[in-house]
Amino acid sequence: MGEDCDVETVGSVLEDAVARSILVHARTESLSASALAERCDVSTVTIYRRLETLREHDLVVASTVPERDGNHYKAYRTNVRRLTVSLTEEGFELEIERKDTPADRFTTLIEEM
Repeated sequence: MGEDCDVETVGSVLEDAVARSILVHARTESLSASALAERCDVSTVTIYRRLETLREHDLVVASTVPERDGNHYKAYRTNVRRLTVSLTEEGFELEIERKDTPADRFTTLIEEM
């Protein structure tokens, strides 16, 4: 996740109802963009835009799913176990507990090559 991931940035991402819906639906299973579009009741174009934003902030991860016919597609899952915002003397502090590890992300990177 980039350095720009602070309370304001994550807050603005989570302010969007579609982004929140994606996070909820992909919490327990990996879903394709079309499955997410159906569950969130929005267009796939909208889903792809939100997925791009969520991936930029490492809130969802993508994996490639091979099909028997040789084709493949991307499936997305939520990468957040817990978000905590704490009030400190300096202001607000954001802590994100992720589901995957750096090793998981490395494996995903290699698979996508």
